[in-house]
Amino acid sequence: MTATYRGGELVAEIVRSGFAESLHRGSVAVTDPAGALVAAIGDADSPVFPRSSNKPMQALAMLRAGWEPDSEADLAIAAASHRGEPVHLARARSVLAHAGLGETHLQCPPDLPSDPTARNTVIAADGPEPRRVYMNCSGKHSGMLAACAAAGWDLATYREPDHPLQELITATVEELTGETVGAVGVDGCGAPVLAVSLRGIATAFSRLVEAPEGSPERRVADAMRANPILIDGTHGPDHRAMSAIPGLLAKGGAEGFHVLAVPGVGAAAVKIDDGAGRASMPVALRALTRIGGLAIPEAAKPEVESLYWPEILGGGKPVGRLRPLL
Repeated sequence: MTATYRGGELVAEIVRSGFAESLHRGSVAVTDPAGALVAAIGDADSPVFPRSSNKPMQALAMLRAGWEPDSEADLAIAAASHRGEPVHLARARSVLAHAGLGETHLQCPPDLPSDPTARNTVIAADGPEPRRVYMNCSGKHSGMLAACAAAGWDLATYREPDHPLQELITATVEELTGETVGAVGVDGCGAPVLAVSLRGIATAFSRLVEAPEGSPERRVADAMRANPILIDGTHGPDHRAMSAIPGLLAKGGAEGFHVLAVPGVGAAAVKIDDGAGRASMPVALRALTRIGGLAIPEAAKPEVESLYWPEILGGGKPVGRLRPLL
């Protein structure tokens, strides 16, 4: 991998009332089921921060550390970027409780739920005081703590890059991507974030969905696909896409990142240069269908079309769409 991400090409536009008012540039990597690169747009080989798109690999490392979740839903929340809805909070608390831990052990920042209904409910019931469990990465942090408890590792320093859990996560990411981590940063939740290429993370997601049934890799993929509402919430694009497309594994990340994979088809990874999350799912879906050859079932087409071409509102009514340019 080269040292610096070089940026991408024009991949999407915002059309309002027939006028293109905004443009998004980015990079795309599409791999086959074996993880071989079949197409690239922009820079598919330099390291970038996938942000929360790394979470499935982090959850895999938690299993490898000896964590045995009480349910596959608990495993799914460890790979989630949840919205603080009641079902999300229940699962994060379940992970902690079954490890003999509590919310006081969490080291993600305090926050309020990002889902508007959940936020209003919490404020009405408990007041506007942010709590760590409401933060969208609390499931991951709960899983990290549970893995440390299972392995007998120190709980107080679980976010440090030289902690045994974080070293295992790095090794797991490098194994699945086939790359050496290009950089280590601090994610929004305070845990380390590891830089890999779009090619590498697409390869990793293909390996998750193509792994033998019952293997730790496949357990992570299956738990996420069986519990899509936990991954990003009721109205989240990952929930909607995985519910509509059989076999799809989807995980978005901050700053315009998205990875999709389907067994027997391959994977698509997208980085939007300006960090706009609104463009990442449409471009990734378009790449996996137009380039990767994913066939959309007839019954799923209305939902997939709404993810391809998200509506732009004016006066509360649709007046345009985001349009992928692949």
